[in-house]
Amino acid sequence: MTETQEEPEVNPKAYPLADPSLTNKVMNLCQQSVNYKQLKKGANEATKALNRGIAALIVLAADAQPLEILLHLPLLCEDKNVPYIFVRSKGALGRACGVSRPVIACSILANEGSQLKAQIADLQQQIERLLI
Repeated sequence: MTETQEEPEVNPKAYPLADPSLTNKVMNLCQQSVNYKQLKKGANEATKALNRGIAALIVLAADAQPLEILLHLPLLCEDKNVPYIFVRSKGALGRACGVSRPVIACSILANEGSQLKAQIADLQQQIERLLI
């Protein structure tokens, strides 16, 4: 790293990338969805949730190596009309998901009776605004 301690360059394919405040909201929602058992961790689980139509939101790590291992997810999200967002760090995403390992992708599940429904809807709208 340089003297300024800048963050590593993020792959331009990782779009849309959350800014720091949106990243905090996403991570908080991940932590809460763990408690409500509304979180699937990992690219495979996220893919399954999308295919089953139970995913409300997909969170991807922009520092996955190589990034291509999760670039099928944005395509699937667009097919299924599910919003997705990239966060900078897979390590931080893993911690937010409540595991000690890095997580490159997770899916927040839709649940009609959930107390997280309003927060998920709010986050979905913010992500939609980024894409415009």
